[in-house]
Amino acid sequence: MNLPNKLTMLRVLMIPLFVVLLLWDHGENQILRMISLVVFCIASLTDYLDGQIARHNHMVTNFGKFMDPLADKLLVCSALICLIELNQLPAWYVIIIIAREFIISGFRLVASDNGVVIAASWWGKFKTAFQMATVILLILNIPGLSIITTIVAIIAILLTIISLIDYIVKNKNVILDGGM
Repeated sequence: MNLPNKLTMLRVLMIPLFVVLLLWDHGENQILRMISLVVFCIASLTDYLDGQIARHNHMVTNFGKFMDPLADKLLVCSALICLIELNQLPAWYVIIIIAREFIISGFRLVASDNGVVIAASWWGKFKTAFQMATVILLILNIPGLSIITTIVAIIAILLTIISLIDYIVKNKNVILDGGM
């Protein structure tokens, strides 16, 4: 269990704390809401740090390859589902994001069974950054930033769709001929 893997596990362990803080009193307690934002930002930062440390110090492990993207999905999807509960996002928006994650995970599973490793694309990295920015802006819930929040949320959903299409096009052989 090296440092990058510990950071990944820390991110996973922070998710329940984040959810409880955000949803406490249905998000009406602004102090807890801001603490939840800090927890989310720290958890998001561990996503960046674990990857940088693992690559820079040649500490990439199979555990990290599996858990890092899973931890990211759990963090972002948990936040988005909470924002539905708080009436800040429509369910269809979150369904598109979660559906994309299931499809990509399915592709990766089939590829892995055939000994093929599918790297994350820049589209996917931008998608994650915009999804996290959307979550942060929605948790802040500043009326003066509503137009910016809407624009960032639209970019996030567009990048979600574009990254899915890019992923399918680049990796269609995984499904069509078993990854060979």
